[in-house]
Amino acid sequence: MSETRIHPETGMVLRRDVRQQTIVVGSLSQTIEMPGWYPEGDGDAIHTGADLKASNEAYKLLREQYAAHVKSVRKKLRLTQEEAGVIIGGGKRAFQKYESGRTPPSDAAVGLIEVLARHPEEVATLRAFRLLPGKVAPTGKKSPLLGRLASGRAKRGVRKASA
Repeated sequence: MSETRIHPETGMVLRRDVRQQTIVVGSLSQTIEMPGWYPEGDGDAIHTGADLKASNEAYKLLREQYAAHVKSVRKKLRLTQEEAGVIIGGGKRAFQKYESGRTPPSDAAVGLIEVLARHPEEVATLRAFRLLPGKVAPTGKKSPLLGRLASGRAKRGVRKASA
């Protein structure tokens, strides 16, 4: 007879088993064999520290791989870390954190990174949306209205009265 445990919260009978679990970081994923105490069918499992070792190692490896991927995409786009943070999102220091593996990008940032990896020409489109005061529009011409809007100096919906 196999060894069993009772789940402390659900009261379900758990048996020692190994099941597949998918670890995801950014756009990368890896399926691992995860040992643990599992109920029949679906339900909450219990994992020991030794059980979690496999998932922790897979997560760490994927985090390092995705950090390198983010850096390669940014370099392919010829953006500095600061520019990438402003254009893709997350702020000036975001890409420093993404590329070191300290912080994973948000789902929205992952989506933009992956779109730009496949369509680098679209960086101009994002740059136009993120136009900052004093920056040059993608056409090469300055856009006074966009510059005023971005800086908060423009008044929206106000027209001058004609004489």
